[in-house]
Amino acid sequence: MSVQNSPQLPKLPSADQREAYQAKVAAELDKLNAQIDEFRAKADQAKAEAEATYYSRVEELAAQRDALLVKWQEVQSASEAAWQDINTGFEAAWNELAQAFDNAIKHFS
Repeated sequence: MSVQNSPQLPKLPSADQREAYQAKVAAELDKLNAQIDEFRAKADQAKAEAEATYYSRVEELAAQRDALLVKWQEVQSASEAAWQDINTGFEAAWNELAQAFDNAIKHFS
């Protein structure tokens, strides 16, 4: 099992490049989900005393991912005029999650 680096948010495009951006973000979200699954598998293999710590961190990551998905839905349904503003909040949530993943990777390594 090899835990990857945290998912990377693609660079914010102009409004006319939304579809390509959304496809890239969807691919990164798939990677993120795979990493959460990988962390869960590591937690399953951990000794009893470490298991609670693993599961706690994994559940924190999953909760942050779920909050990110809510923001992602807002981005996807945003009007052209609101695209940049809404995406700013999404990027902030993404960066928080990426930092949490980096911390988890260090902890699980």
